[in-house]
Amino acid sequence: MNNNHTQEKQYQIMLERRDLHGLESLGLMTGQAWYDDPKHLSFTLARYKFVAKLLAGSGNVLEVGCADAFATRIVMQEVKKLTAVDFDPFFVADTNARMNEKWKFECRVHDMLKGPVSGQFDGVYALDVLEHILPANEDRFLENMMAALSDHGAMIIGMPSLESQAYASPISKEGHVNCKTMPDLRSTMNRYFHNVFMFSMNDEVVHTGYHKMAHYLFALCCDKKR
Repeated sequence: MNNNHTQEKQYQIMLERRDLHGLESLGLMTGQAWYDDPKHLSFTLARYKFVAKLLAGSGNVLEVGCADAFATRIVMQEVKKLTAVDFDPFFVADTNARMNEKWKFECRVHDMLKGPVSGQFDGVYALDVLEHILPANEDRFLENMMAALSDHGAMIIGMPSLESQAYASPISKEGHVNCKTMPDLRSTMNRYFHNVFMFSMNDEVVHTGYHKMAHYLFALCCDKKR
């Protein structure tokens, strides 16, 4: 084996990237998922791709509850600017330690229950976050998310369905205190938005099929109420 050249020359760029930038790290949460349940990573990436396509062309986007922000780059490919926040300093420190200059974005600690994020955003999204918010704190969480959203902006909420919890792993169930059915999620978001569009998801496939058989739910919310 030649340590300096790949067998096919088009792959030489991979060695050049390795030598120039080093190998990419998965991050705290993604690394655990890749070790314990590799297929789950494909589901997560597909969720971010769906958000990226819905928010394509947005000028300034906020991600709430980014964890290790491994998949955030997928959304960055479609928007002009992205800010990510999480209430856990360990995740934010891990994200910033792995920050790549080509994919640089602002990532900082922020607890949405303590107040809104400063600035105005024309897209705000939270994936796998709302189910971790106690029902008693739900209104405050969503109101603070909305406070940073421009009048004509869109909010996307993604969360596992209540029906899926019979099949959830122990580590997932541990923090899930607020899972919802699709009608419940729609009703919740209708309190804050005039238009709420619902989607189902099974594995990597987004669809509009029978919601009780959906493993994951998306709410696309537009035209916020005042």
